[in-house]
Amino acid sequence: MELDPEMLQRFRERAPGYDRDNAFFDEDLAELRAAGCLGVRPLLETVRDQRRLAAFAPATALATNMHHVWLGVARVLRDRGDDSLGWVLDDAARGEVFAFGISEPGNDLVLWDSATRADRVDSGWAFSGTKVFTSLAPAWTRLGVFGRAETAEGPRLVHGFLTRADAGVTTLDDWDTLGMRATQSRTTVLENAVVPDERVSRVLPLGPSADPFVFGIFANFLLLTASAYAGIADRALELAVEAVRERRSRATGRSYAQDPDFRWRIADMALVLDPLTSEIESLAADVDAGADRGADWFRQLTGAKHRATEAARTVVDQAARSVGGSGYRNQAELARLQRDVLAGIFHPSDTESVHATVAASLLGPIEP
Repeated sequence: MELDPEMLQRFRERAPGYDRDNAFFDEDLAELRAAGCLGVRPLLETVRDQRRLAAFAPATALATNMHHVWLGVARVLRDRGDDSLGWVLDDAARGEVFAFGISEPGNDLVLWDSATRADRVDSGWAFSGTKVFTSLAPAWTRLGVFGRAETAEGPRLVHGFLTRADAGVTTLDDWDTLGMRATQSRTTVLENAVVPDERVSRVLPLGPSADPFVFGIFANFLLLTASAYAGIADRALELAVEAVRERRSRATGRSYAQDPDFRWRIADMALVLDPLTSEIESLAADVDAGADRGADWFRQLTGAKHRATEAARTVVDQAARSVGGSGYRNQAELARLQRDVLAGIFHPSDTESVHATVAASLLGPIEP
């Protein structure tokens, strides 16, 4: 499947309005669904498409990434002989939209522990807690969540999926942010929201896990996030090249494209951006192939997300210096990209976590 250029152009034309009105991308989502873009594909194809989509509509790409994460997890398991999430792929084929209800306020342990409580009930688990940054909030029909359960065997992390119709799920209308506004990543409050046993995906011990379900979450989330921000950088470079070609120096009468300082800046942007393609795509191809990178997987996956988001911030900053004062106006596309790219620092794994992961892989854990 190839994203239709005319459809992408419509997304770009709608993006400023979504941002200005703090509105969800209903029209974009409808077109993506109709075009079959929410279906199951290899991760390599998905990261390429999501990067391209992000160059036209960053918030649309970032939000739909969350749907693709869960499809990717199910695909990773299926490819490794585990069909426990086969129903996720079937639901997606029927048009269901999956969202990511993992992040919690103040939980810097991310997947290794949860502030949400999971209580055993008849034929399922009842979840109570608060999830933040729930992208696709107005549109999801399936929400992946997890919580901490106190069991006779000790604390456990219960992962499962709620549906839109389940009782005890409240979506707050509280999304009013600096950037990525169209994602409408609102807060979700769970009050004894019950996931039946057939939709429970895993019950795991606290802390790091080698379970392929956890690997699938990390691999898909980190590489799809990296791709979205790489797409923002792609567009920023395009805008910078266009501006430098169009701007002319009053002092010399020549295009800034002939100015050595601007030429250096454009080249520097490309040098920062170019390595992202091979890194993201080689990792995605290895996930698809079931390659064994052993203990290096998490170091390389978190590193790819970190490098992509930091590179994107650098490229957008350099683009602003190339475009000049016109890019500082609210209506300028580059001004929106500057706000959108900043969101990259808030996604797991954050800078501190990435450095801790890399240090542990090289030096071992910190001694007690």
